Amino acid sequence: IPVFILAGLLVHCVFLVSIFDIYFTSPLVHGMTPQQTRLPPPAKRLVLFVADGLRADSLYELNSNNTPQAPYLRSILENNGSWGISHTRVPTESRPGHVALIAGFYEDVSAVAKGWKENPVEFDSVFNESKYTWSWGSPDILLMFAKGASGDHVYTFCYSAESEDFGAQDATELDTWVFDHVKSFFNSSRSNQTLFSALNEDKVVLFLHLLGIDTNGHAHRPNSREYKENIKKVDEGVKEIASMIENFYGNDGKTAFILTSDHGMTDWGSHGAGHPSETLTPLIVWGAGVNYPQKVTSQFFEDNFLKEWKLENLKRLDVNQADIAPLMASLIGVAFPLNSVGTLPLEYLNNSAHFKAESMFTNAVQILEQFKVKMSQKKETTLSFLFTPFKPLSDSEQINFLRKTRLYIQQQKYDEAVSLCKTLINLALKGLSYYHTYDRLFLGLSIALSFVGWTAYVILVIIKTHTNLTKTVQVNNKESTVLFYGFAFLGMIIAFFLLIQTCPWTYYVYCLLPVPVWYAVMRELPVIQDLAANLLSHHFGQSIGFLLVCTLGIEILVFSFFYRSTLTIGLLVFAGWPVITQLWVQAKITTLIWTLLCVLLAVFPLMPIVGREPNIPLVVAAGLLTLLISCFSLASLCKSENKYRNNEALKVHFYQMLSIVLSTYVVSSTHDSLKNKQGLPVLNQIISWMTLVSSSVLPLLSPTFLFQRLFSILLSMMSTYLLLSTGYEALFPLVLSGLMFVWISMEHEALQHYGLSLRPKLVAFNFAYATDITQFRQLHLDDVRRSFFFVFFIVTAFFGTGNIASVNSFDPASVYCFLTVFSPFMMGGLLVLKVVIPFVLVSCAFEAVQVTTQLSSKSLFLIVLVISDIMALHFFFLVKDYGSWLDIGTSISHYVLVMSLTIFMMLMNGVAQLLTTKRLELPRRTKHHST
Repeated sequence: IPVFILAGLLVHCVFLVSIFDIYFTSPLVHGMTPQQTRLPPPAKRLVLFVADGLRADSLYELNSNNTPQAPYLRSILENNGSWGISHTRVPTESRPGHVALIAGFYEDVSAVAKGWKENPVEFDSVFNESKYTWSWGSPDILLMFAKGASGDHVYTFCYSAESEDFGAQDATELDTWVFDHVKSFFNSSRSNQTLFSALNEDKVVLFLHLLGIDTNGHAHRPNSREYKENIKKVDEGVKEIASMIENFYGNDGKTAFILTSDHGMTDWGSHGAGHPSETLTPLIVWGAGVNYPQKVTSQFFEDNFLKEWKLENLKRLDVNQADIAPLMASLIGVAFPLNSVGTLPLEYLNNSAHFKAESMFTNAVQILEQFKVKMSQKKETTLSFLFTPFKPLSDSEQINFLRKTRLYIQQQKYDEAVSLCKTLINLALKGLSYYHTYDRLFLGLSIALSFVGWTAYVILVIIKTHTNLTKTVQVNNKESTVLFYGFAFLGMIIAFFLLIQTCPWTYYVYCLLPVPVWYAVMRELPVIQDLAANLLSHHFGQSIGFLLVCTLGIEILVFSFFYRSTLTIGLLVFAGWPVITQLWVQAKITTLIWTLLCVLLAVFPLMPIVGREPNIPLVVAAGLLTLLISCFSLASLCKSENKYRNNEALKVHFYQMLSIVLSTYVVSSTHDSLKNKQGLPVLNQIISWMTLVSSSVLPLLSPTFLFQRLFSILLSMMSTYLLLSTGYEALFPLVLSGLMFVWISMEHEALQHYGLSLRPKLVAFNFAYATDITQFRQLHLDDVRRSFFFVFFIVTAFFGTGNIASVNSFDPASVYCFLTVFSPFMMGGLLVLKVVIPFVLVSCAFEAVQVTTQLSSKSLFLIVLVISDIMALHFFFLVKDYGSWLDIGTSISHYVLVMSLTIFMMLMNGVAQLLTTKRLELPRRTKHHST
């Protein structure tokens, strides 16, 4: 079996790593030639203002007294320039937003794995193509473009990362810093000849990154006075800088200005996902080469913003965020950034039709270049007879497009040339995506094949070693040798194919993995034949029904990852289980309690995710309820026969009750103290940490009789859980473990119902002697249901009070009893503990079920492995590499969760065995009787 476990771990690690190779690889290609328009550009220099975190509606809307939020910018878009909305893509974060604006491509998702550190991939940008770029602002953004630049023509002036803290009182200081430094920079240039002549060159970019609005939005929300004040400050700053620059250059009319934002912000001050308030950002362009405002009588947009903003009569020109990079390149006449996928928004340009057509042609050729490089890369690594090219853009089609466009421009049919270029751009972008995902299907199928093979193999192991469905079959040596050589030959062919195509080494792992896995399955062919004959002759109808029920069960589990309410449906079905199976006839009271607790537990997944509003009285109530239950338990212990009771046990029980009282007191007093701004009392902190440490030791001191030991584990876990609770979730372990106790009784009844057990009463059952049993019975169909119940309860323990989202957007209030100073690792550890406690309760109950139903933990664990692998295969196909950060992140974490669930359950199994069977003896004092 150790070989089996090692193989299992290895296979699962490959499955886990594979998604990053299949879905999250960088789409960028290198080796294109820069493309530049041949006609002279309208502007010599460009000033780019990026107001980080500025929403479109916050800038354009009018105040309650009908005055604009930003008077200067409003007058610009009414009298001097063009305006519109720039539509950003998700993820709406600062780094991807700036990459789209300045480099013209959407940040590649492979940066997820790199944690967004500076440049996970090298890329070209408008700054890199310019002659000189000077930039001012936050170090997080500026350094990224300076590092990517070739040579040293991109200059950065940043405040230190620490000084982002004087935003604590007033974040507008961050913007004032930028405006002041730009002014002093221009003043100093008058006395610095080198700088002065550099500033007077062509192809100059000045970039002002304004972080204040974003910081204020996070701290005070976008509807706050602070956020709106900051917009006014930026408006005044832009006005001063624009007039200063115009004066510096003697109003030569060769400066273009762009004001935009990298992303918006939700009403509650967050960004990252795809809500319109996050993806709609303002764009105002004015100055050299830019169209004046165009008056229109009517224009149609699906949103109703024009009316709200009173801008119905000025033409609104919407763009995608990546289109701003080609716009900047075209205005100052630099090469389009090599990896840019933006389309030049011609309506912003105030220039000749010839210039527009030429610029558009340059744009099309630049995107086509990327397509060609991507295609040749794929062609080199694929055998010619296996290569299926992107049909709409074959080599002849490309030549045809370019020839036609050139001809139109020569004949001065500029409009036709432009529309042809747009068609070419769309096709090239589709082709880029086609080649980027070229291998995805093939790799996905390889992994899926391995998944199916592995699951089949585990099922065969279960049937062969733990059931009596098959007879022992003689192995035919000759056949097995042929089989071995056959699979070895297949493996060599696959390796050879990969070798000719010079594939990366990971491809070898993914494509060769199915070979040994399926070899192991095919070796058991006689078992499969025997099993098939057995099932077809006897239980065909039953088998089909059983398969359908299994499928439905697993689908419910998969669904519950997306919709917690699915767990409610599952629990309500569980409530009716004894009635369906006629179990209730022999255990009416147990059945009644079971149904009641199932219904109670079904309420939790319907509640909102934990951590929105703390509710301390509920936590106190949970503590008192636990105390009440333990008093009843104590009373019944005292009444019970002497053989289950000793004074040591009563002492331990009493300590645990005291610990519950202390926890309840600490939670309520800590939250009161924090409410009154008095900080965390030291005594409370000491009690909390002592409770945490003692809770792992106390259960080991209690007797190993089944219910006594399990109840002791519950009390210990509960005292820690209370300290980590802030609301209704404090009641969750109570209801869950109540259901677990009844589950153990129900399983015992079920065994007798099927006539499989002649065991003693559960009360007298002792964990300490249970593991010595050698007469483990074979598996029965009912054991599949047992394992399913376990997986279902584990998932319920995880999602019962929240979702994965509640782990990553967690509420630090739940660790305030332990510490209030921010320490991510300590806080993270405590939160993981909070998630693990319900797991431990379920695992201990499952341990008890295994022992009382005379099953080896191995056989049940194998069934659990099959269930979680089938779920993992589902999530493998549900992984997304597009959509909001939340969608991408959730789809990855679902897959990783299910994959790690198996490894995690092995650990939990060990913890449960330790907690239930081990016993620590305290040294006893000898008593002296004085006469």
